[in-house]
Amino acid sequence: MNKIRCGWVGINKSYYEKYHDEEWGVAVHDDRKHFEMLILEGAQAGLSWETILKKREGYRKVFKNFDPEKLSKMTDEELELILLNPEIVRNRAKVFAARINAEVFLSIQKEFNSFDNYIWDFIGGAPIINSWKTLSQLPSTSKESDILSKDLKKRGMKFVGSTIIYSYMQAVGMVNDHLVDCWKHQFLTSSIK
Repeated sequence: MNKIRCGWVGINKSYYEKYHDEEWGVAVHDDRKHFEMLILEGAQAGLSWETILKKREGYRKVFKNFDPEKLSKMTDEELELILLNPEIVRNRAKVFAARINAEVFLSIQKEFNSFDNYIWDFIGGAPIINSWKTLSQLPSTSKESDILSKDLKKRGMKFVGSTIIYSYMQAVGMVNDHLVDCWKHQFLTSSIK
């Protein structure tokens, strides 16, 4: 029997099914994974998630497996070389922002003992469970994403507007926006009770 999934997954897109079934909406508490998703969501700005998902391995290679310590120390010359790599979206502002965001990420880790502590505090430590019936009901921002985006910008992060941050919150399980008829909605909801 086929699983019912959120409509954005599409048909015959196994990489999308895998992402939906194994990652999207699953609570993340690993700082490296948080950093990866922040960088990838920022890279998506103005593009489709499908584009970024297909280039994910390229991003992992050029951004040192999303190690914020290593990325924060990359030189301008190294970042310029990245811009020649067709395995990523070659956008100068986004590539150079990754280094800035790594520096800010590290300062947040230091201040809060982990980025995870910092990020989950914005929603009181537990996922927000929504009950959307159609894709058209899904918001692109929330009051929480507005507040978090503002704080990250104040700290110096780039490509962290409220829409990007809401997508990030969905991706790392801070928000359960699986549609109610999707098998994953019930699975995630029952796993936190």
